[in-house]
Amino acid sequence: MGGFITLKAEDGHELAAYEATPDGAGQGGLVLIQEIFGVNDHIRRVVDHWAGLGYHVVAPALFDRVERGVDVGYDEAGFAKGREIRGGLADDDTIRDVKAAADHLGAPGTAGIIGFCFGGYVTYLSACRLDFAAAAGYYGGRIVERVGETPKCPTMLHFGEKDAAIPMSDVDAIRAAHPGLPIHVYPAGHGFCCDERPDYHEESCKLADERSLELFRQHLKA
Repeated sequence: MGGFITLKAEDGHELAAYEATPDGAGQGGLVLIQEIFGVNDHIRRVVDHWAGLGYHVVAPALFDRVERGVDVGYDEAGFAKGREIRGGLADDDTIRDVKAAADHLGAPGTAGIIGFCFGGYVTYLSACRLDFAAAAGYYGGRIVERVGETPKCPTMLHFGEKDAAIPMSDVDAIRAAHPGLPIHVYPAGHGFCCDERPDYHEESCKLADERSLELFRQHLKA
């Protein structure tokens, strides 16, 4: 359904992005943010899935700032490589690349953003610093470090109560800092929406996606 394109950030950096468009009338634009494994086969399938729901979806290759063409699996080697590249990224550069994807989709404030794992953190930060219509972040680690920043658009967060990487104390801290922010917790671990990860939990993922879809239906316009 989709294919790769090239985007250009405001600082001149060019990055790849995987793009998919809906058949027929669209429901709006959606930036989809990768995990630490690059814009891999799983992320491309997720992009295609959301395009099938009616959205024009773009997944920017945020790791292109460090290494181009990153596409790794969920084994130990993949985790190690993803963590290493993630450590070489600066948030300001990542936000520039997210903005390039949003600009590709249309006028500021019209697109939504959704992200998983590393992408959940980027989604939260983007909701705080850029102009989006709505945002849905899944099991984003390090969000607790940014609770001093406030999303500028309707934002929803999803976490797993059995997540070994994100303790419930972090989730509680986010709730305390932003009591009006919808935060949903599921009986699952980290990565519960990735069917290639050991903590995949179909029921939790389905419910989280239903909630995110309703959020986008309310706030995104074609």
